[in-house]
Amino acid sequence: MTALLASGRDADVYALDERRVLRRYRRGGDVTAEAAIMRYVSDHGYPVPRVYAADGADLVLERLDGPTMLQALRDGTIDLHSGATVLADLLERLHKVRVRAATDPGTRILHLDLHPENVVMTEGGPVVIDWRNSTEGPPELDVAMTALIIASVAVLPGPFADRAESFLDTLLSCTRDNPMSQLEAAVHRRTADPNVKAEEKAHLQEAKLLVTTAARAHF
Repeated sequence: MTALLASGRDADVYALDERRVLRRYRRGGDVTAEAAIMRYVSDHGYPVPRVYAADGADLVLERLDGPTMLQALRDGTIDLHSGATVLADLLERLHKVRVRAATDPGTRILHLDLHPENVVMTEGGPVVIDWRNSTEGPPELDVAMTALIIASVAVLPGPFADRAESFLDTLLSCTRDNPMSQLEAAVHRRTADPNVKAEEKAHLQEAKLLVTTAARAHF
């Protein structure tokens, strides 16, 4: 196996060469659906890594150069307002992509894990990674999930905790989709997600309250 570049909650990323990486899910699984949605949104102009191959639990993807948005926020390369604005724009752009086959006009493509650690700030602009949770549904659910993840950072000790609430407030001031109608659904999804840590699950209601307070200020 080639050099390990990064490890996430459920996958490891290895360098294959200067232009490709291997993303391998530790618990196995089938990446077919993830690869298909990435190719689809890419064909519609949305910024994702190029998919070279997909087999079993392995994805061969374009190698991206640049820090994650979270890293850029921590080192001051990007300020809170700019980062939150970029993230809100990425959500809105995704929700403008035409759904492949849906009878409900309110159905959109959802990422469901779109937060600063899953955005790579390349020279060509922000690129969204980690599409395993992607599905179709109401855009408000995507916004609710993003808001809940950021709020969870705010209510737990960590290097970005003291700024996460301000980031959340700016994000919700920039989005047109009110997350409140789907916030409880987002909580249920986070509760059922095996990759969410027990400590995070224990503070989901606190995070939900923070999202509720921020949303009421803007909707």
